[in-house]
Amino acid sequence: MKDLMLINARVLTQEGIIDNGYIYIKDGMIAETGLASSLPQHQADIIELPEECTVVPGFIDVHIHGAGGADTMDGTTEALMTMASILPEEGTTSFLATTITQDQKAIMKALENAGDYIRHHNNPGKAEVLGLHLEGPFINESRKGAQPAKHIITPDIELFARMQKASGNNIRLVTLAPEKENGCELITYLAENGVIASVGHSDATYGQMAEAVKAGATHVTHLFNGMRGLHHRDPGVAGAALLFDQLKIEMIADGIHVVPEMLDLSIRAKGTDGVILITDSMRAKCLKNGSYDLGGQEVSVADGKALLADGTLAGSILKMKDSLKSMMEFTGISIEEAVKLASENPARQLKVFDRKGSIASGKDADLVVLDRNHEVAMSFCRGVASYTR
Repeated sequence: MKDLMLINARVLTQEGIIDNGYIYIKDGMIAETGLASSLPQHQADIIELPEECTVVPGFIDVHIHGAGGADTMDGTTEALMTMASILPEEGTTSFLATTITQDQKAIMKALENAGDYIRHHNNPGKAEVLGLHLEGPFINESRKGAQPAKHIITPDIELFARMQKASGNNIRLVTLAPEKENGCELITYLAENGVIASVGHSDATYGQMAEAVKAGATHVTHLFNGMRGLHHRDPGVAGAALLFDQLKIEMIADGIHVVPEMLDLSIRAKGTDGVILITDSMRAKCLKNGSYDLGGQEVSVADGKALLADGTLAGSILKMKDSLKSMMEFTGISIEEAVKLASENPARQLKVFDRKGSIASGKDADLVVLDRNHEVAMSFCRGVASYTR
């Protein structure tokens, strides 16, 4: 692995912005940052960047099903390799491979495959699979969205333990409905075992949400989608998500899943510490309009939307770089704040901030070079150039 020196661009470090800065990358890690005018004499390949570029920490997508024709549920090394290879183009340098409600055999296959991939194929130069997001099957059928109803089951601690074992202990986040029988018991079990319990595809009342938080829930899956919404006599899941400081919220910032005004409201309620940008993208991302599979269901993709036959939104084809730009446009936040939603906040939630989520010495060199229009010009995954436009 070559040592690298990125010079001349604006660098968004953990301590603040360095105009006309440098980043020294050694052995795949960030070794130093500073002013390019006081460049150290290290043996390294120099990459001179345009001054109008900004280097930011790589984005972390905690909720993504697929991209480039591949899906986590394919249960193959090739599928995860495709996702890991294509995601740096949008600035994503690490992610949670996300499952969907399916029969137990299919879920187990996907979990086993991802565990094997993490052990044997998580190489520098591709987006790193940090673990798995188990979305379902422990959800509420009345808020299923695009999750297949016939495979929804009651929360089951013993079954989850088998799933976690199958994954090689790599399930990091679970989306479930706390109002279901054994829901809060499973939340407590997850919290006690270091797994993020996320409320999603849930019809919980505000009171049931309070119980879920007390049990250990700390996350809400794709806010406003697949949940009991805000009502003036019951704040529901959505209201609780905005009011409980313990809960971090995921947002699909494409202007389709959540209208701009509600994105703005969410930022005002939670602040930039409480929001995590996700794509919830499916295999059609980076491909043409057409028909695609999601959990055994046909999804039609056209005009930036992915829909089931009945018109239900079925994930997205959103890219993380576009999510940042949308949040800036719709809410007025700065690029620094938008990057926090895509990098620092998910890293802190996943408890990997010691090595990811910001530009600081000793962390993985997961870096994204943005041009003046905030388009991705280059990406680096653990010190290896992964994408160059």
